[in-house]
Amino acid sequence: MLRIIPNITIADNEIEEQFIRAPGPGGQKVNKIESAVQLRFNAGKSRALSNTIFLRLKRLAGQRMTHDGVIVIAANRFRTRELNRQDAKKRLIALIREAAVQPKYRRLTKPTKGSKRRRLDGKKRKGNLKKTRGRVTPSD
Repeated sequence: MLRIIPNITIADNEIEEQFIRAPGPGGQKVNKIESAVQLRFNAGKSRALSNTIFLRLKRLAGQRMTHDGVIVIAANRFRTRELNRQDAKKRLIALIREAAVQPKYRRLTKPTKGSKRRRLDGKKRKGNLKKTRGRVTPSD
């Protein structure tokens, strides 16, 4: 069981792990050992996530989510399977936690009288500065 937040837990059978060969340099074992992990979580069919959390998760995940609603996370930072496995799970947890936080909506407000006055004063100052610019006459 993965505990995301107190009211969201994901069962182990909802997460599918597949080990693949990690890209990049690795020495003699590079073509023998599959140390990278590809974690798959079907967020679309998961009972742990509500529809609103799923929609936010879909927006946050971007290309990491397939059209079917499956999140695919590939972890290959480390040389061992276990560290890559933990890394993939941590990244999944962080992604779902971020989606679980409901964004605060901005309330529209009107500008204050003081801010309007300061804006107009600034415009007048700029206009007066531009008025003083011009050609220099020989009498000056």
